[in-house]
Amino acid sequence: MTGFRLSYGGAQEYFGITPDLTTLGKIIGGGLPVGAYGGRREIMELVAPAGPMYQAGTLSGNPLAMTAGIHTLKRLKEPGSYEYLNKITSELIQGIIDSGKKAGHAICGGYISGMFGFFFTEGPVYNFDDAKKSDTAKFAKFYRGLLEEGVYLAPSQFEAGFTSLAHTHEDIQNTIAAADRVFRQI
Repeated sequence: MTGFRLSYGGAQEYFGITPDLTTLGKIIGGGLPVGAYGGRREIMELVAPAGPMYQAGTLSGNPLAMTAGIHTLKRLKEPGSYEYLNKITSELIQGIIDSGKKAGHAICGGYISGMFGFFFTEGPVYNFDDAKKSDTAKFAKFYRGLLEEGVYLAPSQFEAGFTSLAHTHEDIQNTIAAADRVFRQI
């Protein structure tokens, strides 16, 4: 989920860690079904043809997914891509939280690069026990209200939301305005 979302080197680059193994999902296929893994030499040498562990996949090297992935990764590598994601995600989550508080709701949240989340609780939310204090019934009303406004979020407040380079400043402002209208109704 964090491959290429936080930085071009993923969460491992962003947080300065060197993993034993890295797995990547559909981002490397431009959103199409594909996955990849890689890691330390001694681990990767266990995989055929160098080692005894066989691995194959029906969609391995799918030309459509690989082409979409190449174009996605080229776009992400352009200067300013991650700064833009950070900017619009910050604007979005702060706008949602401000609108919620202005309407009298307990709400908190945060973001990192193009990933965001919020909870209907005073917060802050640091762990699962904190998250369980959230008002899930209120989130369900908020979710349905946004759907009626044409804004699509993940259906659970325990799932991350994502922005993308396709989102414009206008999209963010429209989403905040829709959230503001819904907050006043619930």
